[in-house]
Parts: sequence; C-alpha cells; structure tokens
Amino acid sequence: MMTPMTDEMMRSLIAQARDYSLVILHPGPKRHEPGADLVVWEHARRNLTMRAEGRLPIVCPVRDRSSVSGLYLFPGTPEDTAAIMNADPGVMRGVFTYEVHPCRGFPGDALP
Repeated sequence: MMTPMTDEMMRSLIAQARDYSLVILHPGPKRHEPGADLVVWEHARRNLTMRAEGRLPIVCPVRDRSSVSGLYLFPGTPEDTAAIMNADPGVMRGVFTYEVHPCRGFPGDALP
C-alpha cells in the first residue's frame, strides 16, 4: 500500500525542488569507427571523475544499444551543462551527441 501524500506534503516537497539539467547522450556518427572504444573509455573516466567530485551526481549508461547511450543529471543550467558536455572527449570526437533539458529534482534523491 502506498503512503498517502497530502497536499501539504506535496507543497513542502515542491518548495524544496531545485533546478538541474538532464542530459540524454546518443551514439554519434563515429561511434562504430576504429578507436571509438578507447574514446568511450576516456569519456567514462571523465564522467566517473566528475561523479567522484560531486559535479555529476547521476550517471546512467544505457546498455541496450538503442538510440540512447546514457542519461546524466547535472546541477546547474543547461548552458553550463552544455559547456561541460562540449568538452567531453566523446562529443569532441563525434562518438557521442547529446541533448540537454532543464528539469527539477528534489535534494536528497538517490538511487537505491
């Protein structure tokens, strides 16, 4: 059974919401070229470094070989996030493309 969510509880939670940027990563035109896997490795190293530094709290690689390669949640504006993504080795080399969407989330949310 679900815990009841009152209007007051909802208002309190919504008031705590913060702005984030959601990145949807896609395979780029050079994803399957020779050497792309080494670029992906360095892309992953950069993501995990940002995660360890607290700059990229949510990193979700997508493993189904669909048109989505990953989902990320960055604190900050879409413009700041685009600047970070434009410096990504995979994006710079055409292995990945991305889109950024402004979104909101709740401080303290975490993956189980």
